[in-house]
Amino acid sequence: MAGNWKLYKTAAETSEYLRRFAPLVSGETRVDIVICPPFVNLPAAGEACRGTNIGVGAQDVFWLKEGAYTGEVSAPMLTAVGCSWVIIGHSERRQYFHETDETVFKKTAAALEAHLTPIVCVGERLEQRESGDTEAVLAAQFAGGLAGLTPEQFTRVVIAYEPVWAIGTGRTATPEIASRAHAFLRDQIRAKFGAGAADSCRILYGGSVKPDNIEGLMAQPELDGALVGGASLDPGSFAAIVNSAL
Repeated sequence: MAGNWKLYKTAAETSEYLRRFAPLVSGETRVDIVICPPFVNLPAAGEACRGTNIGVGAQDVFWLKEGAYTGEVSAPMLTAVGCSWVIIGHSERRQYFHETDETVFKKTAAALEAHLTPIVCVGERLEQRESGDTEAVLAAQFAGGLAGLTPEQFTRVVIAYEPVWAIGTGRTATPEIASRAHAFLRDQIRAKFGAGAADSCRILYGGSVKPDNIEGLMAQPELDGALVGGASLDPGSFAAIVNSAL
């Protein structure tokens, strides 16, 4: 269960959130719990999560370790402040910052080299779903962003299916819609990396996940967790989601 805070909270607010959140999930042993605050809050998050069952992730990463790349943050820099996870290729990065499948692949490889676990996002826009192109979009994103990894690298990747039309809109894919997309992604994995990889790969669902719909989503065998946006900004709400994991 990963919380993507996007462009919210200061360092002080991050520390206060985690002070309240950690006791609410301290007994949870069934799932990995991850919070992904903005870059500037990562040191505060790392300090607050030390000794807890909560992992810290970044929302993006650059594919080179260092150089004249103003504003970028490298994978070794993330590990140095306590990150063990990183979101890659979120639809907002693709939409607003022109992220491509090629850059997703480069960032994923860089994250793996630094021993970060990448949460690689894929998903279709509304017009693509309405035109019947969902599977074509997912196949292209998988081919361009993940298929070039080695089998060993792929074992360390988490995928997040996020239908863009359901992110921040209040519209949630039905459990059945999400399950079909996840099953299709497993077919892609099976064809490229084998049955074992398809069975073991964790595929999260993201898109207006809330405490009142998490149980229905997680009842689907194809769904292995959630990448939570707005509902992760409140510690009580996110704890309810985490503790409802089946």
